[in-house]
Amino acid sequence: MKQDHPDLSVRRQCSLLSLARSSLYYHPRGESPENLAFMKIIDRQFLETPWYGSRQMARHMQRKGHRCGRHRVRRLMRLMRLVPIYQEPKTSKKHPEHKIYPYLLKGLVITRPNQVWCTDISYIPMRRGFLYLVAVMDWHSRKVLSWRLSNSMDAGFCIEALKEALARYGPPEIFNSDQGSQFTRTDFTDVLHDAKVKISMDGRGRWIDNRMIERFWRSLKYECVYLNAFETGSEAREGIGAWITYYNEKRPHSSHGLLTPSEAYDSRTQNLKTAA
Repeated sequence: MKQDHPDLSVRRQCSLLSLARSSLYYHPRGESPENLAFMKIIDRQFLETPWYGSRQMARHMQRKGHRCGRHRVRRLMRLMRLVPIYQEPKTSKKHPEHKIYPYLLKGLVITRPNQVWCTDISYIPMRRGFLYLVAVMDWHSRKVLSWRLSNSMDAGFCIEALKEALARYGPPEIFNSDQGSQFTRTDFTDVLHDAKVKISMDGRGRWIDNRMIERFWRSLKYECVYLNAFETGSEAREGIGAWITYYNEKRPHSSHGLLTPSEAYDSRTQNLKTAA
């Protein structure tokens, strides 16, 4: 009996597990235990005060008795991809040679699923390291359409998540992201162009422009990540996957009354198909 090539088998496993290939071979990132502890403190505080830059965050750390200066805080915040909501020069991770698209959501009333999707990347602390999580969300229903974990900031895991969402749900009218280099590179935007999707990007440092998915990160971290000290990539994938299923299927969202995100998405898309 012919057996699959090992590399093909790994790719199939990654597809089934919503996990980037590199995360199957996860190794803790090379930061000291002290820096990892500081990163967790910074991450928690940033959820409470997303306007804190490195100077204010360093003051907060020092007031709490931590010996962590501004230069270290700035490096850790950049590593964690935390950008304050105000305009601050040279904090964005955009690529100087990549095209930046205009913000299309100003004044737009979003009333239906697949009108606007949004995406973002968040830092996920582990017991002895960290991972990055990307999610694609439907703006109206707040349903998470796809997600991927990775131990690097390479754009590959973002492209995988985007392609999965498009394959499962069809294209949206508008796709909104920040100006991070993972979302501005041509192999990411080409996927959207091929699907005839309009591309929208937040202003630099404008956390509030992508606020729907930022609220999702807050819920995920307080209700799942901070309550579980994940040891490995597979543990993180299983725990986060279970929580996202709960969030989509069982957790009513305040913007839709008693409906869960999946119910809000499915009921509205079914109504649109009936009307058509």
